[in-house]
Amino acid sequence: MRTAYSVDTVRAAERALMSRLPEGALMQRAAAGLAAACADVLRRRGRVYGARVVLLVGSGDNGGDALYAGARLARRGAGVRAVLTAPDRVHKGGLAALLGAGGRIAEGADAWGGHIDLVVDGITGIGGRGGLRPDAAELVRALAATGAPLVAVDLPSGVEAGTGEVLGEAVRADVTVTFGTYKPGLLVDPAAERAGALHLVDIGLGPELPEVPELEALQYADVAALLPVPGAESDKYRRGVVGVVAGSARYPGAAVLAVSGALRGGAGAVRYVGPGAEAVIARHPETLVHAGPPSKAGRVQAWVVGPGLGDGAEAAEAVRDVLAADVAVLVDADGLRLLDAGAVRARTAPTVLTPHAGEAAALLGVPREEVEAGRLAAVRELAARYRATVLLKGSTTLVAGDDPDTPVRVNPTGTSWLATAGSGDVLSGLTGSLLAAGLAPCDAASAGAHLHGLAARHASDGSPVAAQDVAEAIPVAWRDVRA
Repeated sequence: MRTAYSVDTVRAAERALMSRLPEGALMQRAAAGLAAACADVLRRRGRVYGARVVLLVGSGDNGGDALYAGARLARRGAGVRAVLTAPDRVHKGGLAALLGAGGRIAEGADAWGGHIDLVVDGITGIGGRGGLRPDAAELVRALAATGAPLVAVDLPSGVEAGTGEVLGEAVRADVTVTFGTYKPGLLVDPAAERAGALHLVDIGLGPELPEVPELEALQYADVAALLPVPGAESDKYRRGVVGVVAGSARYPGAAVLAVSGALRGGAGAVRYVGPGAEAVIARHPETLVHAGPPSKAGRVQAWVVGPGLGDGAEAAEAVRDVLAADVAVLVDADGLRLLDAGAVRARTAPTVLTPHAGEAAALLGVPREEVEAGRLAAVRELAARYRATVLLKGSTTLVAGDDPDTPVRVNPTGTSWLATAGSGDVLSGLTGSLLAAGLAPCDAASAGAHLHGLAARHASDGSPVAAQDVAEAIPVAWRDVRA
């Protein structure tokens, strides 16, 4: 599992560790890891000896890390030149080390006057705010135009380490070498999209960090441990029955897709309520259909309500009926527009809301752009306001529980191929099946998002994909996770 901690937590941990180490030891650990990662990049492009490296050096510790790492590369035969963005506040020890190893100070982006093999971004650190200054932004743009790979020190300069926001111009890295622990901005878009491949360097910070992180990203083994597997005595009811209230005369396909996600997600049985029964049975004859209302359809362990439901009186009544049930409920799509916040907060059984950015913005009463720019704040606010588990879909899918002291989960398997009509309906059904199997809301939402992303990758294989293809690939994703 990848974990991330707030800027304040990281700084406190670093202070505690530095108090027990010789002066400069922590920076040397970071520089050694950074230099090794840079050498790997250079070897993949040719060799370290004779390579041309440009360091972008700011005034903070990241600049010092870059200078000491540059000194190590220079001692291995690389040509290293440093561009100082704050010459009067440069890390003196790091600069002395670089010059002593044969590196030089350069002026501007034409540091080598030609071919560059690597750029190292050490302009700002985790304390940076508000994007790059104009002169630094111009420098970064000029070096990006050379096509040289860029390695960011700890995080791309210009992004907000604690939130994932990008409030101005920022570096776009090919690799980010981060120290001690991940920072939220490396896992949450839009900042995460600028980080490139992540490389974590262990500097001994682990024992100083609290047990509960701010963010966590489940990996294959974590998800495998959550997935329900039927036992020898299992039957369709013990495996979990999920009810699906979805579809309308205008959107019958939403019913089919939500049911597909539930069936492929391992539900023992699916009860469908809505006007799309004919289409559902034609595609999935094993589905149990009922004319409604949901409370009369039979026993279920969880409900999914909302995909393609429309906004008429019958749809509103169906949402109210489902929310009155004493089982876990997942609300998606049209169901979110029909929500009564008080009814959700009053529920004693778990509730999961699965909005995309536009739906989240409507629930919060803010512009969509505000949600997209500050995804972490938005998902936390929604979870607190509705006292529910919230799965915020998007380029980074986030899951926040109704307990503010628990970590927000970040899904690492997302892919842009999921930006297709109906894929959210599949996710709803899939997550509903996991709720019906007995998973806790955060676990069901996290595992559902993880499998959904993997299924899309399998289904697309780099080519266009439809939502039904994603549903059909869920068992393949399931096998991959458990392999």
